Amino acid sequence: MTFVIGLDWGGAAHAVCVIDRSSGAVVDRFETRHDAGGLRDMTRRLARHGAAADLPVAVERPSGLIVDALVAAGLLVVPIYPNAVKASRPRYRASGAKDDRGDPYLLTDLLRTDGHRFRPLPPPSDAVRALRTLVQGRDDLVAVRVQLANQLRALLESFWPGAAAIFADIDSPIALVFLERYPTPDSATRVGVKRLASFLAQYRYTGRRSPEELLTRLRAAPQGLAGPAEAEAKGEMVRALVAFLGPLVDSITDLSARIRHNAIASEVGRILMSFLRAGQLCAVQILAELGEDRARYLTADQLAADAGLAPVIRQSGRSRGVSFRWACNRRLRKALTCFADNSRHACPWAASVYLMARGRGCRHPHAIRILGRAWLRVLWRAWQDRKPYYPLLHGAAQAIG
Repeated sequence: MTFVIGLDWGGAAHAVCVIDRSSGAVVDRFETRHDAGGLRDMTRRLARHGAAADLPVAVERPSGLIVDALVAAGLLVVPIYPNAVKASRPRYRASGAKDDRGDPYLLTDLLRTDGHRFRPLPPPSDAVRALRTLVQGRDDLVAVRVQLANQLRALLESFWPGAAAIFADIDSPIALVFLERYPTPDSATRVGVKRLASFLAQYRYTGRRSPEELLTRLRAAPQGLAGPAEAEAKGEMVRALVAFLGPLVDSITDLSARIRHNAIASEVGRILMSFLRAGQLCAVQILAELGEDRARYLTADQLAADAGLAPVIRQSGRSRGVSFRWACNRRLRKALTCFADNSRHACPWAASVYLMARGRGCRHPHAIRILGRAWLRVLWRAWQDRKPYYPLLHGAAQAIG
């Protein structure tokens, strides 16, 4: 490897720097547009400096279109976390200030001098990339759904609290149909037990409440004080939010079904789903970030660090500090902590680890990360051995059980 490359991610253009590995001298520096032609020209220009497999490229973001283009060209992509770049700036300028013109060189030289500290990005398979796209897209849509549902609930609380209380979830399909049909208190004045029972039967209500209980819940809520004109205006806003939420909820349901199908078809997905209370969606969220390359994490500790479940320890002389790990794969941490939180309700060993952490004074999020770290050792072993989780072979769980 004679040359090393650094790429500073930009909006409309990206800055690239190529330096000589032995001397550190800059041999090429240019900008490339963020379009198909620009990315194609970039890979062609980089090919002049040697074989693609011998050209490591340092980037701050481990995913995205430009990373996909570099991987597709056969280049060795090495992600470097932004906090590592920030900590290295004083080596190159006394002020430590950020300068976009110097960042490509900083990334390149950091890879040249400390490349052994960073792991190259293994190219994921097309199936994993497709699954990751579906999972991340679904997560983004769920965030939008939660935002719109909160907005709808707040709107109803301002003039018709009963409509927000009749069903458990304001964004459930039956609740959205009810609000579409009855967006204001006046529109629901003629709703009685028989009409509500017919509505529930028509839309296959699966809750445990009888029509009488639901109607009581609707009528018992505080009465809104909005006048006729204001109530009608707010009813129009209810219809508008329902028009957004209905198709969005249907799309999330379709995506969830497709994601579950992909998880069942994957060997790693079946291994992850074998864990207690992992479920299908949570397991596939872990799979999308974990991938299928078992050489990516040589030890469980490496995986715990990348997943943000291991703290950062700083020690100098007699001083020692332990702090939260910010630089990590946050989607992986969210999926693993969700699984850990669910597992403590079904596994006595998991509940014991969690309660012991709480007994030491840890708050709930910290205790869940401790439990996630404990599960991660088991999960990593099952992933490496290509074997599903068997509770009878989990010695620590058997000792508690």
